[in-house]
Amino acid sequence: MTGTVTHDGQHDPRYGGVAMALHWATAAAIFLMLASGLTMTRMAPGMTAFNLYQWHKALGITVLALTLIRLVWRLGHRPPPLPDAMPALERLGARLAHLGFYALLLGMPLSGWLLVSVSPLNLPTSWFGYFLIPHLPAPADVGLRQTLNSLSETAHGLAGWILLALLFVHIGAALRHALILRDHVLRSMLPRWLAPRKG
Repeated sequence: MTGTVTHDGQHDPRYGGVAMALHWATAAAIFLMLASGLTMTRMAPGMTAFNLYQWHKALGITVLALTLIRLVWRLGHRPPPLPDAMPALERLGARLAHLGFYALLLGMPLSGWLLVSVSPLNLPTSWFGYFLIPHLPAPADVGLRQTLNSLSETAHGLAGWILLALLFVHIGAALRHALILRDHVLRSMLPRWLAPRKG
C-alpha cells in the first residue's frame, strides 16, 4: 500500500506512480485495441484494413505484456484498501471484477495470438513495424488447425464483448465513487495534481 499522511493527520491511500502508469497505459491500449477491432472487422479488404489489423495485433501483444508486468508488480505491492464503509458484497464484486479483468487481458490477446498462428493465411505479425512477433507453436494437422482457428476466433470475439461490458461497469463504478460516494477510490488512481485530496 502506498500513500501519504496529510496535514490533518489522516492517511491518503494512493497507488504508486508505477502502478498508475501501468494502469493508464493499459487502459489506453485497451481502448485502441477495442476500437481498432470493431473498425477493422467492418472494413472492406485492402491495405488500410491490413494495416489496421497489424496495429490491432500489436496492441494486443502490448496489452498482454503490460498485464504480465502488472501482475508481477502487484505481487510485491499491495493496493490501497477499499473504503471501510463499502459493503461486503461490493467488496466481493470489486475483487471479482479485477480478477475478470486480469483473466480477459491475458486470455483475449492469447486467443488472438493463437488465431493468427493457426490461420490458413499465415500472415506475419509486426509490432508497430519494429520487429516481427513469432507465431505460437501450432499442430501440423490441417483439421486440428481449422478446429483451433474456429475455437480461438469465437473465444476472441466473445472475450472482446465481455471486456467491453466490464469496462462500462468499471467506469460506471469509478464515477459512482467519485461523484456520489465521494470517497478515495478513483482519486487513488489519479495523479495528485489531477485529484488533490479534499479537506
